[in-house]
Amino acid sequence: MGQVPAAQGSARTYTLDGYTVVELHGELDLCSVPAVREQPDAATSSAGARAIVDLRPARFLDCSTLALISRARRRALHTGGSIGLVCTHLWHLRVLQATGLSTVLHSLATVEEAIAYELRDAD
Repeated sequence: MGQVPAAQGSARTYTLDGYTVVELHGELDLCSVPAVREQPDAATSSAGARAIVDLRPARFLDCSTLALISRARRRALHTGGSIGLVCTHLWHLRVLQATGLSTVLHSLATVEEAIAYELRDAD
């Protein structure tokens, strides 16, 4: 039997205009999502948390990534916060649409657009 490849996903977190932005990088699948789960969880852990998940650096995602995003969304909304999504890869957008996640998370092209959308939606 061959060896299982090492997890190839990573996350980077930064703050912009009061939002915690979580960039998800690389190949995000069942093996690598546990290594990046802490960042979206931390971004959505406090009451009224405002977060943006940026999928642009992700080369691949699967259902475990969608579950991670759904979990972050539930956590943010449960505490009165908000969450936005940045996604430009056609394949990722198709997966979001096929699973219905695009009906509850509006995908935008940049972090700045996602923040503006979330601020407008809050009014």
